[in-house]
Amino acid sequence: MVFKKSDKPDSNAVPGHTLVSRSTEIIGDLHFTGELIIEGRVKGNIYAEDDSSAMIRVTESGSVEGEICVPSAIINGFVQGDVRSTKHIELAAKAVISGNVYYNLIEMVMGSSVNGNLMHINGKQQETKRLTVDDTHKLPFDGTTINQE
Repeated sequence: MVFKKSDKPDSNAVPGHTLVSRSTEIIGDLHFTGELIIEGRVKGNIYAEDDSSAMIRVTESGSVEGEICVPSAIINGFVQGDVRSTKHIELAAKAVISGNVYYNLIEMVMGSSVNGNLMHINGKQQETKRLTVDDTHKLPFDGTTINQE
């Protein structure tokens, strides 16, 4: 397609919204900008640039079978795979994630479920900290100091 200078799409325009409706199933990887709303089913990985303002919403009826790597996410449906959010992730009441969640900032509403690990990543994604019991930070006493009378 040939554009005149005045007919070219504005590259600085606000990114649009993409909807995967309830009656839609997509098989394959998705790369997006703007907002992606999933009410249907996606079988594949979903990616957006970390330094963008992209956001994914997985509604209560939505499901994703694959990895999600986005700056921001709001999940209220089913995700089978790892989720990585470099800015903010919100797990709503009906969210079920079967995989690890890598986050910078997380909100979890009562009723949401993660069947995997929660791993904190810093803003630059250089470090990953697993939220588990750390045996290297034990208290500086042993059993004999407790039982002294």
